Amino acid sequence: MIKYLLSIQVLLVLLCCAVTVNAQRRNPVGTFTDRAGSIGRGTQVGGDSNDSLQRRDKNADSITITYKFLDSTRTYRLDSSVNDFSKRFPIPADYVYLGNPGTAARSILFSPVFTPGWDPGFHSFDIYKWTIEKARFFSTTRPYSELNYMLASKGEQQIELLHTQNIKPNWNMLGQYRLIAAPGFFNGQKTSHSSYVFTSWYQSVNKRYNNYFVIASNKISASENGGLIDTMDYLRSPEYTDRFTIPTKIGGDNEYSSNFFTTNIRTGNQYTDFNVMMRQQYDFGRKDSLVTDSTVIPLFFPKVRFEHTIRYTTNKYLYQDLIGDSAYYKDFYNITLPQANDTFEIREYWKVLSNDFSIYQFPEEKNLHQYIKVGASHQQITGRFTSGKNSFFNIIGHGEYRNRTRNQKWDIAASGEIYFAGLNAGDFRVSAALERLLGQKLGYLKIGFENANRTPSFIFDTRSSFYLAQAATFKKENNTQIYATYSLPKLRLQLSGHYYLATNYTYYTSFYQPNQATALFNVLQVAARKTFKFGRKKQFNLHSDVYVQQVIGNGPVNVPLVFTRNRLAYEGNLGFKNLDIALGLESRYHTPYKADNYSPVLGRFQYQDTATIRNNIPDIAAYVHFRIRSFKAFVRAENLNTMSFSNGFGFTNNNLAATGYPYPGFLFRLGIYWGFVN
Repeated sequence: MIKYLLSIQVLLVLLCCAVTVNAQRRNPVGTFTDRAGSIGRGTQVGGDSNDSLQRRDKNADSITITYKFLDSTRTYRLDSSVNDFSKRFPIPADYVYLGNPGTAARSILFSPVFTPGWDPGFHSFDIYKWTIEKARFFSTTRPYSELNYMLASKGEQQIELLHTQNIKPNWNMLGQYRLIAAPGFFNGQKTSHSSYVFTSWYQSVNKRYNNYFVIASNKISASENGGLIDTMDYLRSPEYTDRFTIPTKIGGDNEYSSNFFTTNIRTGNQYTDFNVMMRQQYDFGRKDSLVTDSTVIPLFFPKVRFEHTIRYTTNKYLYQDLIGDSAYYKDFYNITLPQANDTFEIREYWKVLSNDFSIYQFPEEKNLHQYIKVGASHQQITGRFTSGKNSFFNIIGHGEYRNRTRNQKWDIAASGEIYFAGLNAGDFRVSAALERLLGQKLGYLKIGFENANRTPSFIFDTRSSFYLAQAATFKKENNTQIYATYSLPKLRLQLSGHYYLATNYTYYTSFYQPNQATALFNVLQVAARKTFKFGRKKQFNLHSDVYVQQVIGNGPVNVPLVFTRNRLAYEGNLGFKNLDIALGLESRYHTPYKADNYSPVLGRFQYQDTATIRNNIPDIAAYVHFRIRSFKAFVRAENLNTMSFSNGFGFTNNNLAATGYPYPGFLFRLGIYWGFVN
């Protein structure tokens, strides 16, 4: 069935490639601000270019482009801002990572898992992956392309390509590719991740039928070094100013290479996934039309929608060490290798086929943001482990109510799902959120609630290849959050608070030993975001984010009391019409805390309560970001805080992400982002 669906889609793509760009309906309605830049109104000579007296079409180079996500009713425009680099960088600002882009990463803010059902349990590289949930479905009046390239010290490179166009006015296709490659400042930290996404969105002319199709695939290759042998002594030694020569716990001595086409690793994790999904919708309702002076525009107001979604996923997880250190694996994992420097590997393979059927009902025909949805799903899950092969299934029911009122004052969302039978029987999740516009001067208030009862990730199951401890059983986790957000755009202020309650929280107490905290514990998290504008023309800005967290009870969670990020910058045009520039300083800082250790074999962070991370100087970067029409550039000097004069001048005062995992020294980064209207 899957091969048949893929064959149909591939055939359709080949047919579409034969369609010339001129077959696309061109109806430019204005300009917009997009991720690749402001696509301004240009001029183009029409007809015979030798006729210099012909009238020019002032809209010839303009474009209207929007996109949406699969399970969202909202449409979005591409972002052309240059003041916040974290929107371009694959690692979010509130994440810590193990030295260079592509290494394992986690949020410094407490964020338990609220997703019920089957979960393999490997999430340390999720931020580098493109998924079906992140896939965008575009609509554009002209073909649009992006070429993005980023280069940084030590051969770090990121390449991203995007092209989207409407093959027909009611049919859009998107292709996107990204490569993240970094040799690393330290030995055994080479990473090479590649991802691609293909989407197709077709709507029938009468607007009754919609077809969404997605292919998303990721290949994660990350070398592991187990951390530095003795972090502080080596970092302070004048003999190791070249950080690549500092000894590491595993991985041996590697030759430095900046060749990003080389993806083979001797010691580390290799994760691959392939996802394909097709969703079909058919609506019943009332036909209408909008008549203008020259055209008749068909309209359709649905009352009932039938939806079918089929999805197929494969996941492969591999840890390998071709030169395994028998002493290391014995000390940290209680694994005895047959001989010293022997090959050690663990692998796991999954296939999941799911079918979902849902029905929508729209109470108000002219408001598609209000609907009731109910449905049922069936999952067929196959896993192959060291111990053999197993097959599982899940039967799931779900429902949703959504109402974003036409006056834009109320936004109500409530949803729930429950696993009736199968591997994860008894899992459920319920959530509700209410947002209200209090007034143009008073801003917005949003309050919400979410509760999830979930089976611990499969890595905590004794059947998993990555379960290395003695057999144990774990109860279902139960996580709850109550939250509120208040936004006041007039004062550029946002206040938020989260109150988490966790029971049967699963975690690791060592590099391989799973555990569960059966007692209830709470985490309180409050945040404030504020932009201060000053100067004669208010072009100097201080963007400040502050988070405060506190664990209440005896929970196996360590978080810093305070985490803050600040950007002090000039943001304006320096008197040039087509220039948008942001230049200034950026800093990140957290108070001392007992940061999680990292287990290379499991690819997971693990709880520890002995070593405290104290970074006395914030991470500091200086930057110049600018945009000229559709061209954007990001020039950054990062980790200026590592400057040291203790052993002569150098950038050797490294901050730590975790014990044994320092951030690099001075790093220069240049990013170029260019958008093209074809």
